[in-house]
Amino acid sequence: MSRTSQRFFTGPHAGVPTSYEMLKEEHEVAVLGAPQISAPVTTTVVNIQPETAMPDHIVWSLFNTVFFNVCCLGFVAFAYSVKSRDRKMVKDMTGAQSYASTAKSLNIAALVLGLLIIFGVIIAAITCAVISVT
Repeated sequence: MSRTSQRFFTGPHAGVPTSYEMLKEEHEVAVLGAPQISAPVTTTVVNIQPETAMPDHIVWSLFNTVFFNVCCLGFVAFAYSVKSRDRKMVKDMTGAQSYASTAKSLNIAALVLGLLIIFGVIIAAITCAVISVT
């Protein structure tokens, strides 16, 4: 399958390939593929750091904002959760962790105070109902 072409004429254009030879070479490259080079192959390894799953407590903060917003603690916790998410987006993991920790503390405080108020109201209602019956 390998054919060699010979030049039958010499002259001023002897070293310059003709358009037919260039087309023939392009056709051979298209059919046979590019010439194989036996140079050493170098590889590049790119290490991509995975996203760290750092909680920002935004769902918990939203829940506390809607249901247990004692002294606006739920709302403040929601604001800190959003700040934590913003810090995480700009790859500031230390700032994100700090805001998330503050949001978690505020969420715990809002939840505990909200539950204490709810239980206090229930106990007061039961006590009033028992007292009014007797």
